[in-house]
Amino acid sequence: MDEWNNFLDEYKTINSLNYAQRLINFDFETYMPEMGNKWRAEASSIFNVVEKSEFMKLYKKYYNLLERTSDNDFKEGILRLLRREYHYYSSINDNLLLKISKKRIEATQSWVKAKKENRFEYFSDHLNEIIILEKEIADRLGWKNNRYNALLDIYEEGLNVEKADYIFEYVLKNTKIILDKIFSEGLFTENSRLEKIKYNIENMKKLNIEILKIFSIPLERFGIFVSEHPFTTAISYNDVRITTRYYGINFKSSLFSTIHEMGHAIYELQKDKFLEFTPVQGSPSLGIHESQSRFFENIIGKSKYFIENTRNLMERYLKFLRNYNNEEIYYYFNNVKRSLIRVDADEVTYNIHIAIRYFIEKDLMEDKINPKDIPDIWNDMMEKYLGIRPEKHSDGALQDIHWAHGSFGYFPTYTLGNILSSMIYEKGILIKENLKSWNLNALKDYLHFSVHRYGSVYSPERLLKISFGEYYNPEYLIKYIEEKYLK
Repeated sequence: MDEWNNFLDEYKTINSLNYAQRLINFDFETYMPEMGNKWRAEASSIFNVVEKSEFMKLYKKYYNLLERTSDNDFKEGILRLLRREYHYYSSINDNLLLKISKKRIEATQSWVKAKKENRFEYFSDHLNEIIILEKEIADRLGWKNNRYNALLDIYEEGLNVEKADYIFEYVLKNTKIILDKIFSEGLFTENSRLEKIKYNIENMKKLNIEILKIFSIPLERFGIFVSEHPFTTAISYNDVRITTRYYGINFKSSLFSTIHEMGHAIYELQKDKFLEFTPVQGSPSLGIHESQSRFFENIIGKSKYFIENTRNLMERYLKFLRNYNNEEIYYYFNNVKRSLIRVDADEVTYNIHIAIRYFIEKDLMEDKINPKDIPDIWNDMMEKYLGIRPEKHSDGALQDIHWAHGSFGYFPTYTLGNILSSMIYEKGILIKENLKSWNLNALKDYLHFSVHRYGSVYSPERLLKISFGEYYNPEYLIKYIEEKYLK
């Protein structure tokens, strides 16, 4: 026990460096002046190298402890994660770590400019360098059957191309069938006038705060800010921050960005405090984390129950809603359309957007396509699967920030999150009953018990089997969509 306690005490150094990095990244996405790019990239890359150095020294110091096995789940979870991290750091040398850290900052800045001015060529060279570096990372980590497997496993432990191909092929095939029926029968397809109504941004900010209060978010441990691309950062157990956006029109965009990120925040706020400052304080995977945001955004936020229970509140800040009944708001929230933009896509078409990104990433890693051809490939796939073609790059290949971050292998976790959110809805004890009775605290308690409290003690596959009896099963997602949109 003394050796374990000593190790966990010394590991706080690693967590402190990571804590500082989270603050640096949050500032970079929200407040940093554009001219701060160069030195921020330098500082961030040095932090990464220092963190790696401290981790490697600590691992070697406690090598005999960390190479053992344990019959204690908490300790075994720590051992599993540390070995994964040791493999990563021992595979990626300092030079590569510095290069990728700097390039991510530079690429993000170039992406912002390229998107704003609709010029893919401003981002193209940076993207090509990012792809080369990501391939090198995959090769150094080692892979079997497909280079992309190494990158998928970074974000979703145990995920590989074989599993992902099955999921996306199943989802694409069945989504197309559902989508064809929705459009042929005119279900959920009528455009709402609410999409064009302008709102007062200050009132919308107040409404978002009131929505957070409905879900009993502890505001003394939580902050909400603004960014171009909404995200969540858990600085610590008592410092969880989200961002949202305000366009001044089409209020559901801001509302659901807030509820989506709130779902991520609830996960962080409800984890076992005992895990704080240990290697297993985080989520086991991005797919599991995403399931929480999609559950609150789609299954709760876009439900009739949400509208019924927040109607008076929404009208207080958005007075124009007095001219619309609950059914009209429900169809506005759940309108199905062939949208160009992923973050604004409805539940039915959303996973098509993810599938397009998945197949492009996989082909890039297999050297089947040239990065400069991405815009045309993107546009062709959008036309094939959704029947629409972007007219500008900012609505196409430049719309997401993830590739600028070097997050290859990240996108599939969005669909995994959708799958798990539908599994929770179908398998969760009393989920449907508590939603009908608007017992939000009971819903949160269930999620705490089945997902949040474990941190990353268990691998994604094991956690899913412990709490839900099976791995990601896309059949539940298709069933949920069919029942909501066709029946």
